[in-house]
Amino acid sequence: MVSAVACTAGSSSDGEESGSCEYRILYQDRTYRDVANVKFTVGEKLGDATKPPCGDTGGQDASEASGTTETVYGVDGISPKVAIAVGDTPDEAKFVAAYSGTKLPPEVKKRGPDAA
Repeated sequence: MVSAVACTAGSSSDGEESGSCEYRILYQDRTYRDVANVKFTVGEKLGDATKPPCGDTGGQDASEASGTTETVYGVDGISPKVAIAVGDTPDEAKFVAAYSGTKLPPEVKKRGPDAA
């Protein structure tokens, strides 16, 4: 079970465009982004990570300004330096990978929908 989560841009009723932000997780000095359609098995609990606030939503109170804490789980067969799963429980965990640009790490690509 994997799902992609992201805020998307849209228009408000007064015609102003609202902002967008991607789903990001900060864990052990790395930034992870969501990856859709990846087959994975949640491993052991590794600790906690931070989901930073979406800076373009406005109206945040002080508790939201620093982000929220998410539970981190390992992903069987992949180093936590490459990918982790985050969520309240293993069943709700989302797959996220540490990468920049548009090129996924090879360990992640081979688990995608086109994987043999």
